[in-house]
Amino acid sequence: MCAAALTFSGLVVTGLAAAQPAAAADPAGYQNVRINEVTSSNNDTVELYNAGPTAVSVSGWKMSDDGFSPQSFSPSSSTIAAGGFVTFNSPKGLGDSDKLVIYTADGTVVDRVDWAASNAKPAMARCGGDGTGAWVTTAPATTFGSANAPACPSALPAASRIRINEVTSDGSDTVELYNGGTSAVSIGSWKYTDGDTGHSPVPISSSPSAASIPAGGYATFDSTLGLGDNDSVFLIDSGGTSVDSVTWATDGAKPSDERCADGTGWFQPATSATLGGANSCSGSGGGTGGGGQTGHLLGGGGALTSGCTPEAPSGTGPTPAGTLAWPGGPDVTIADTVCAFTTSTGPEGRDVSGLAFDPANPSVLWAAKNKNWLYKLVKSNGTWIPDPSWSATGKQIRFAGGSGQPDSEGMTVGGNGHLYVTSERDNASNTVPKDTIMEFDPAATGSTLTPLHQWDMTSQFPQLNTGSKDDANLGFEGVGYVPDTWLTANGWTDPLTGAAYNPANYPLHGSGLFFAGLEWDGTLHVYGLNSDGTFTTFGTIATGKAGVMDVMFDAGTQRIVATCDNTCGETHTFLKVDTAGAIVPDVTYTNPAVMPVDNLEGFAIAPASTCINGFREAVWSDDGIYGLGTGTTSYGHALYSGTFPC
Repeated sequence: MCAAALTFSGLVVTGLAAAQPAAAADPAGYQNVRINEVTSSNNDTVELYNAGPTAVSVSGWKMSDDGFSPQSFSPSSSTIAAGGFVTFNSPKGLGDSDKLVIYTADGTVVDRVDWAASNAKPAMARCGGDGTGAWVTTAPATTFGSANAPACPSALPAASRIRINEVTSDGSDTVELYNGGTSAVSIGSWKYTDGDTGHSPVPISSSPSAASIPAGGYATFDSTLGLGDNDSVFLIDSGGTSVDSVTWATDGAKPSDERCADGTGWFQPATSATLGGANSCSGSGGGTGGGGQTGHLLGGGGALTSGCTPEAPSGTGPTPAGTLAWPGGPDVTIADTVCAFTTSTGPEGRDVSGLAFDPANPSVLWAAKNKNWLYKLVKSNGTWIPDPSWSATGKQIRFAGGSGQPDSEGMTVGGNGHLYVTSERDNASNTVPKDTIMEFDPAATGSTLTPLHQWDMTSQFPQLNTGSKDDANLGFEGVGYVPDTWLTANGWTDPLTGAAYNPANYPLHGSGLFFAGLEWDGTLHVYGLNSDGTFTTFGTIATGKAGVMDVMFDAGTQRIVATCDNTCGETHTFLKVDTAGAIVPDVTYTNPAVMPVDNLEGFAIAPASTCINGFREAVWSDDGIYGLGTGTTSYGHALYSGTFPC
């Protein structure tokens, strides 16, 4: 259980890998084992976590602190399963200000953690991700032998975003640090040590390239201790507490060992060093231990059906500064069958965009396909498929009166259980914008759905009406229903009155407002959709992103989520109501490192009621069904499934 933040730094959350099937213990998998929780109160218990893909034997392992030599211990199990835990009681007492070092049977250092006075009382645990998260002092309850709480306190300091990013042991023995946070961090009084327990931590101040690391920046220093073929680096902050670590096997850091991607991914051998700049990620992979976890892209494959034509992504842009690592598990599964979404108006199988879980029935995932189709998806053997009881091929939608071909992009489920779909133009006349929100009853029979209500906001966006189909295609891309209860409970200020939002002032709008994302500039536009066909415009919200492709409200995090595809580095910005009553960005996450960099236009997080072991499903849609490219198992697939913290 994670609680009060300490005044020292830790690691950025990268998630918890799902438990894997039992496998033979890997004698060399020690690089994936991390100290995960420790207490210096009474029983002096230690928990180890295995972030790797295979079981690891801990038979014959030892431990030491700063006052005794390596001692044997009796673990709760002789092997740690992939994604699993073992615990043991220290054979010697652990002090108020101490260190803990774990060794393999041959004396190789596995991991180390240092703490200042009383920080391990009642216990100290990683939050934000087992094996990877920031160290915090826990509440009286401990979680030895099971997952730590997934969320970190909001008061973690900026230094918690510093990561060891690259290291060389080829003679230069250089270490690179990366700041994945939003503010500069001073490292002038920090220290480091290596895997030789005879070495005491030494200052990095004698040789760093910078005494302070700017947000999104790098600093390097040369190790005066010398780094070996099989070694470790442990980074320690000015308070004497561990920040980050990396361990590598023989020749793992020649010419260098680097994270892919910067500050968030797993370590892998590099073909060339890129010290002081972005990692090349051009090596062979395979990985060494350190604050990330190995991710895998699972499933997929199959031959493309006739007419199914993937399309390479376009418009790739930079990731916003301060973006954090994906907070869920590192593994992602291809979650549909190949070429599953071919239709009469879209035989190429592309264009699945908006996604939304049904809050009343989380086993249902709704999907919108650009060329006027809706799908009700259900799970079958772990794969999302069209529900045959609703329509095995999807249902076509029309504008009011049964006309046109809505360029259906975003969708959400309203408080009344109806489906609300955005369209940015009529595909029958695609040079003319038609930015509308349409309401459909999912219980309506027939293969074609006509809206119960339709609200047209086109006149608010004259910049899209240029006669260009490209400009007309930059309108409403996503939409999310946000309940009034959240807006009022969090003190949102009504832009129309300047006072606290009072839903009773708008008697025809239902039980919540709709936030439509404009691809043109990444803004959110807030509307009350009235039952008489009129609407109330509440203004515009800046997301800090160049574009928005999907919008949702997540009751689990109590945040509005604005998603951008490769245009903004595949990112998700969570927005909150601030103390002044305005809706503002809170934190931005990127996708799991194994995900393709494509036009991933749809994103949905399952309701918290579906949580298992602290995590729930997240689903993405690939508009171009391009995946990782021709010849890969992801080519021709539209849906991906991962995990997100509860």
